[in-house]
Amino acid sequence: MLLVRPPGVYRVQEDTSLLHAVLRRRGHVAGRSVLDVGSGTGALGIETFRAGAASLTAIDLSRRSVLASWLNSRLRGIPATVLRGDLFAPVAPRRFDLVLANPPYVPADGPPLRHRMARCWDAGPDGRLLLDRICAGASSVISDDGALLLVQSELADEQATLDRLAVAGLVAEVLARARIPFGPVLRARAPALRARGLLGPDQEEEELVVIEARHG
Repeated sequence: MLLVRPPGVYRVQEDTSLLHAVLRRRGHVAGRSVLDVGSGTGALGIETFRAGAASLTAIDLSRRSVLASWLNSRLRGIPATVLRGDLFAPVAPRRFDLVLANPPYVPADGPPLRHRMARCWDAGPDGRLLLDRICAGASSVISDDGALLLVQSELADEQATLDRLAVAGLVAEVLARARIPFGPVLRARAPALRARGLLGPDQEEEELVVIEARHG
C-alpha cells in the first residue's frame, strides 16, 4: 500500500504487518466500529475499512501523524474521523467494537523526546510507558462484545501486559508471534540492553506478539 508519510511519522513495519495478518485471519472486522490508537500513517485503520468496518476513528498525538492518517484515508475515499489527542481521551465516553494499538515499546535510557523521530518507538526504561496506560484504559473504550488487539515486543514483557489487562477486568491471550531480525534501533541499543539483561548475549532477533483482550 502506497501511503503519504511526512517526516517523523512511523512507517509500516513488521509489527504493523503482524497485526494486519491477525486481522485478516480472525475476520471479525465487517460491520464493526474501529478505533485505531496511535494511528501513524493510518495503514491499519484503512485495512479494516477495506475489510468492511462500519466506521473508523483514528487518534494520534503527533500532528504529522494526524495529517498522514487524514490524507491517506481521504485519498482512498474512506470517511475516517481523525483526532489529535492522548490515547483514549479524545473519544471518551464512546465505546468501539475493535480497538487497535501499535504503541511505542522499545526500552530507552530516558523518556521519549516529543519532537524527535525516536518518540515513535521509545517507551521509557522498561518499554511500558504507553503499554501500561493502554492496559489500564482499554476496558473503558471496548464495547461489551468488542476486543482490543495490541502488538508489542517481548522486550516490553508480554506477561506484564497480560497481567495488567487482567487487573483491568479483561480476559487476554496471545494470538500470534513472530521473530524478526533486529532493525537499526535495536542493533544500536543491543549492547546497553544486553548489559541490562533484556537481551541474551548472542540474541539478534526479537519476538513480536499480538495480544487480544475482551471483557470477561
